[in-house]
Amino acid sequence: MSLITIYSNNWCPFCRRAKMLLDHKSVSYNEINIEAQPDARQEMTQRSGRTSVPQIFINELHVGGCDDLFALEQQGKLDSLLAG
Repeated sequence: MSLITIYSNNWCPFCRRAKMLLDHKSVSYNEINIEAQPDARQEMTQRSGRTSVPQIFINELHVGGCDDLFALEQQGKLDSLLAG
């Protein structure tokens, strides 16, 4: 089983959409709210090189944002990443 981390905030529709896909896959994930944890924004930016949310990591692999996650699903690659 993979370790999934998603950096998000409360109002982001792309964050909700990404979490819906992960929930649909019945996988657990560690959600880090960058509004509730201000230091997490800097951590996210350092890890991903990006400033927008969501930023999604599967194990240590930076998957990217919501569109990137859905692209992996469409390509049939997401399940194998989630399986670890």
